[in-house]
Amino acid sequence: MLDAILTVLHEFLSLSTHLLLLFLVISFFISFLQAYVSFERMETWMKSQNPFLGNVAGALLGFVTPFCSCSTIPLLITMLNRNVPFQTVMTYLFTSPLLDPWILGLMAYIYGVKVTVIYAVTTFAFSMLVGWYLDRKGYKDQVKHVIVKGTLGNPDEQRRKHVLLNLKESVKETFQLIRSVVPYILIGAFIGAMIKEVVPTNVLAFVSNQNQWWVIPLAAIIGVPLYIRLSTMLPIAQSLLVSGFPIAPTMALLIGGAGASLPEIIMLKSIFHQKLIRAFIASVFLIATFSGYLFLLLER
Repeated sequence: MLDAILTVLHEFLSLSTHLLLLFLVISFFISFLQAYVSFERMETWMKSQNPFLGNVAGALLGFVTPFCSCSTIPLLITMLNRNVPFQTVMTYLFTSPLLDPWILGLMAYIYGVKVTVIYAVTTFAFSMLVGWYLDRKGYKDQVKHVIVKGTLGNPDEQRRKHVLLNLKESVKETFQLIRSVVPYILIGAFIGAMIKEVVPTNVLAFVSNQNQWWVIPLAAIIGVPLYIRLSTMLPIAQSLLVSGFPIAPTMALLIGGAGASLPEIIMLKSIFHQKLIRAFIASVFLIATFSGYLFLLLER
């Protein structure tokens, strides 16, 4: 009993430290860079007269900013504060942890080019579709106001001219932001550690022997609460495949785990209202499930 408690505690400390440091570094990095990047121009580009092109921009932004699920949140907040269109923001939220040139290269090496192309195309397309759907259904109203305002009349222009001023303001904004989310990070890390240590390893072995049509959504459900980076999950998924676990539920588990996580969901509670949180979870589950079914159909 004591060993189990110590194991959970160690996992909690490791995960919470990792998340806090990662969030701190990325928040500062984005806050510092935003003085030199014209988000107004980005917003104009993303507000193309063709909404489809704006949505593609969000998906591409996720591709070039390959963060894990928790690390997407600082840029997500910046995009919301800069009035980037809601569907673009949501598409970015889905694609950023799932699409990564390095990960796609590793996936091609492990699974082959065909599997990698199917994974990339389906993830890209489903993310755009869900972002568009949530926008059309008016979920933008479910976003809380978490704006960190500067105290200067034109802070970006002055911060561009003075590096020390930019550093000072970036540190200030970073700590303002992290104070609002640190309780959610700690709670999520604790629950994530509990799940990781409590779920028995023989569950997957049992599931692999069942009918895949219900195993796929189950794998997606199992994956969503877990904090899994794709770079960590891919070798695990490869081991599952070697052990005879089918690729379709493996991909559902991978997408569900990388697309969302319990720490991320809890952190998003500081940004989104409950209705949008539920929609986000359901969307990741649907992306993972439909992708798994697509792999299942292509296998036959």
